[in-house]
Amino acid sequence: QVQLVESGGGLVQAGGSLRLSCAVSGATFRSYDMGWFRQAPGKEREFVAAIGWSGGGTYYADSVKGRLTISRENAKNTVYLQMNSLKPEDTAVYYCAARRQIYTSNTSAYTGVGNYNYWGRGTQVTVSS
Repeated sequence: QVQLVESGGGLVQAGGSLRLSCAVSGATFRSYDMGWFRQAPGKEREFVAAIGWSGGGTYYADSVKGRLTISRENAKNTVYLQMNSLKPEDTAVYYCAARRQIYTSNTSAYTGVGNYNYWGRGTQVTVSS
C-alpha cells in the first residue's frame, strides 16, 4: 500500500522560507512521478509543482515559478518543495501526490488532480503579512 506523509509546514512571515518534505513508503519510489498541490479555504485544490520519475523534468504553476523548487532524493524515498519569498497568498494546505511513471514531457499530464492516484493528508502552510 502506497503511503505519503508530508512534513515541514508551519507559520512564516511574508518573504520567508519553508521546505516541505514528503516521505513515500510501499512503492518503488524511483518509478513514480511526484507532485505538490495546495488547497486554500473555499478554493479548489490546485497544482503547484511536479517532478518526473527520473528527476529530469520539473513543472511549475506560473504563480510559483522562480520562488518554489521541487526536487527528489530517490535514495531516501522523499520529494521536497523548497519555498522561498513566500507570500500571504501561498497560505494553504499542501498535499503530496504520486502516480506510476508515465513517459511524457507533456505538461498537462502533470498538472491535473486526476493525474495522480495517491495522496498524502497534507501539511498546513500559513504566511503572515
